Amino acid sequence: MSQESRVRKSLLNARVNLIFYFLTLALSFFSRKIFLDTLGADFVGLTGTLQNLLGFLNLAELGIGSAIGYVLYKPLFDHDETKINEIISVFGYLYRWIGKIILIAGCILACFLPLIFPNTEFDLGLIFFAYFSFLTSSLIGYFANYKQTLLGADQKNYVVTAYFQTATIIKTIIQMALAYYTGNYYLWVIVELSFGIIYSFILNWKINQVYPWLRSEVSQGRILFKKYPEVMKYTKQLFVHRISAFVQFQVSPFLIYIFVSLQTVAFYGNYTLFIDKISIFLSNVFGSVSAGVGNLIAEGNISKIIQIFWELMAVRFFLVGIFIFGLYHLLPPFIQLWLGKEYILPNSVLCLLIVNFFMGLCRGFVDPFLYGYGLFYDTWAPITESIIYIVVSLVGGYYCGLIGVIIGSTMSLFIIVCLWKPYFLFKKGFRKSAYLYWIGWGKYTFMFLGTTILCTNLIDKVIYIQPITWNNFIFYSLFVIILFAVIYTLIMYLFSKSLRVVFKRLLFSYIFKR
Repeated sequence: MSQESRVRKSLLNARVNLIFYFLTLALSFFSRKIFLDTLGADFVGLTGTLQNLLGFLNLAELGIGSAIGYVLYKPLFDHDETKINEIISVFGYLYRWIGKIILIAGCILACFLPLIFPNTEFDLGLIFFAYFSFLTSSLIGYFANYKQTLLGADQKNYVVTAYFQTATIIKTIIQMALAYYTGNYYLWVIVELSFGIIYSFILNWKINQVYPWLRSEVSQGRILFKKYPEVMKYTKQLFVHRISAFVQFQVSPFLIYIFVSLQTVAFYGNYTLFIDKISIFLSNVFGSVSAGVGNLIAEGNISKIIQIFWELMAVRFFLVGIFIFGLYHLLPPFIQLWLGKEYILPNSVLCLLIVNFFMGLCRGFVDPFLYGYGLFYDTWAPITESIIYIVVSLVGGYYCGLIGVIIGSTMSLFIIVCLWKPYFLFKKGFRKSAYLYWIGWGKYTFMFLGTTILCTNLIDKVIYIQPITWNNFIFYSLFVIILFAVIYTLIMYLFSKSLRVVFKRLLFSYIFKR
């Protein structure tokens, strides 16, 4: 696959994701306001906690999806349709078994729901109904939607995004209307389940259109399984890596519920909703690039691989820098206008969440290359990351509450994601000194911090919003974002050769397309 083809596919994915990102971003905040006002913070916290409990069961996925994605890079590069059909058949066979395991485990876990929620205002009938609806939606992915992995590996994730986000938008609008006019919890859950089923039918219809030659035979998967031993090899390694990701993103709300309250889970969710939306946006934009990285590594041109690494690092630092600066200055006043002053969490919580978000940046531009090289065997790293997180969060949560839980995530991310992962990539993948990474990382961090300090001082001297109104907030937001974006762009363009190359390539692609 040519460099131009990768760029075009990446731009198409980015364009589709950008459109739906802003649509769903606006809708998610408006809908959450409606749900909090009509259904209550406890119900929002309940559904969030139930979904995180089901995250325990999804751990049974073992990382097979990621392993299959890696195994697909080479046959996609070679246009080997026979091998692709065989791999997807194996994938379907494995996912059916995982779905059965999750179903059994889900029924067992349901027996403990009365113990998990002993003192809530909701009757057990509602809790069980919501739980099994979420469980059913989760199982659909294992029994029907597994083929979408092929779209991601083939840099066609825009197909998944377009259909999934369209279904999500329609579903949310219906839920908002039902919540506003009826306030009925059961109807809200029924809509959630119904659209999971509808989306599955539409997605599979579209996959058959994109790949008319795809013939996935789950019955043949058991026979073909032994033909691809690398699937189990990488699955075993990726399973351990999935544990750390699960601990970081699924356990936090549960620990907050234990050490603080169900209401605080909802308050915390208001902040993470905004941050998660940005993370999802970046993941979607760069998700197609990750598939391109795997394709590039399959070619074996090490100089081009390293060049793309530095370009992706520059672009991620550029985009994330703008988002981080905006989060720090705009999220508290937005929460106050959106939900009310009583929903604002301490500034220390915001700072820690932003630091964790920044450290996630390091994972974002390192992991695609680790996956592309198949470097999953550092299984001690996710285990260590999980242990650090659990120990620090339990101790911190007991003594410090919400902040203590978040500090556990901060420490584990710093040690493993920021320090170990880049070293592992450069040593085993690029076979270069990790010193080169720290020079590049330090340079971009210095540019971001320098711009942040400069712009913060300018903002404090030039503008101050009081009282907070929507008109004042919009004016303040435009000033903050435009000021930082202009100065940061100039600094990055002047001192980052990699970013200049990306800008020129994007400009060339736009002109060439026209």
